[in-house]
Amino acid sequence: MKTMIRFLDSLHDRIKKDRSVFILYSILRLMVVVALIRSIILHHYESAAVCVLTLALFLIPSLLEEALKVKISPLFEGIIYCFIFAAEILGELENYYTKIPIWDTLLHTLNGFLFAAVGFVTVDLLNRNSKNVKLSPLYLTMVAFCFSMTIGVLWEFFECGGDLFLGQDMQKDFIIQNFQSVTLDPTRTQQAIKVADVVKTQIFTASGKVFKIEGGYLDIGLLDTMKDLFVNFIGAIVFCIFGFIYLRSDSKKKLATTVVEGLRIEPVPVSGDAADETGSSAEQTADHSVGT
Repeated sequence: MKTMIRFLDSLHDRIKKDRSVFILYSILRLMVVVALIRSIILHHYESAAVCVLTLALFLIPSLLEEALKVKISPLFEGIIYCFIFAAEILGELENYYTKIPIWDTLLHTLNGFLFAAVGFVTVDLLNRNSKNVKLSPLYLTMVAFCFSMTIGVLWEFFECGGDLFLGQDMQKDFIIQNFQSVTLDPTRTQQAIKVADVVKTQIFTASGKVFKIEGGYLDIGLLDTMKDLFVNFIGAIVFCIFGFIYLRSDSKKKLATTVVEGLRIEPVPVSGDAADETGSSAEQTADHSVGT
């Protein structure tokens, strides 16, 4: 109960301090609620479940701030909300993944960028507040890069699990015309047999159904997975370049500073720390007065 009260207080403080983010949050949340009501009326319960999941994901920034005692920058928070909305509502409910072929690629690129930012600002926060260990700019950016790539791999595990166990098609298919396979080698000597210029494929099932694939052979997710990991790699590299320049440059290059500072996560001083700082300040003032 106390945790919920603190969470509501934190949300109320955010409304007062970051009004633009709150307006964005309210608009997106209202749109999700409307989509939820529409899905229930139309008996699209799977879509309704996506809406409920989206509403839950919208609470992540507030929950993280409360749990970790940090303050997420308004820009970073707004990007998180937009990313969730774009992935779940626009991508899944409005079928943008099909309507806009590069939608999935754009989101995975942004995912790599954002999680590199999360890894960077988190480790940089620990680095700046540590008295015993100071990480070099290169090491810090490498940690951020590895963190982003790890999240990308875990997401692909999630997509594979959805396909295998839930009957989904999260790892999107590609129609390809050329491939190599050792399975087709009649000698069983691991020789890759090349199949080129495939123009049509037929799939026969045990129940007698026949599926015809015009234009080539159906690749069931391998290319999509590798493409997603590659664009995640690109997004992570881009942010890490900004982060490295930010840490190495004494003059703090304007563009790098804008990117990194805009995605900053800062610690929130607890009441005891605030009291200590106040007491220390009062003692310094008293000492100065006595000396005078």
